[in-house]
Amino acid sequence: MTPFWTLEIVWPDAAISLLIGYLLGSIPFGLLLTWAFGAGDVRKIGSGSIGATNVLRTGNYAAAALTLLFDALKGVAAVLVVRHNFGDEAALFAGLGAFLGHLFPVWLRFKGGKGIAVSLGILLAIYWPVALIAFASWGVVLAAFRISSLSALVAAVLTPIYMILFHRPHDAALAVLLAVLVFIAHRENIRRLLNGVEPKVGSSKSAAAS
Repeated sequence: MTPFWTLEIVWPDAAISLLIGYLLGSIPFGLLLTWAFGAGDVRKIGSGSIGATNVLRTGNYAAAALTLLFDALKGVAAVLVVRHNFGDEAALFAGLGAFLGHLFPVWLRFKGGKGIAVSLGILLAIYWPVALIAFASWGVVLAAFRISSLSALVAAVLTPIYMILFHRPHDAALAVLLAVLVFIAHRENIRRLLNGVEPKVGSSKSAAAS
């Protein structure tokens, strides 16, 4: 297995790739779609996130499904566009940039989503077998506990392990960074999980907001 520190980085390409990824990742599809469907400002309900889980709390299933799809696609696009132009190593930086753009979009005063859909898109473009296994892990935990944040946290922890098992150390290094960011983005959820008050999928808007 090639150690991750052997990654050959061309820093100008890495910086451009990070920026491209950030700009793509920062497109706030959740906010745009809730406006387009007449559901108002998604930042004013539930957790205030622009991600698909919070969009679902508007009661508009079409907007939530499209948010999930487009958030994943911006992760896919960031990786594939950069890979085509700069190569595999730069694509890792594009993936990181897309994730940071989604979490901290400059257009929304750096308050965005929590990154689960976009991370799935990034993983699909980086190495799709692990993406599917991670998605399955997310689904199993969600089915068992009906807590979106818990399933996201478990999948985030398992993804680097899956990458290592598939002998992809460079991708595992990216997965570790994404997992750390997922935990940072979910710090309030973690607090509620520890207190036993994290809302389940399908709970009321008021419960989610509390």
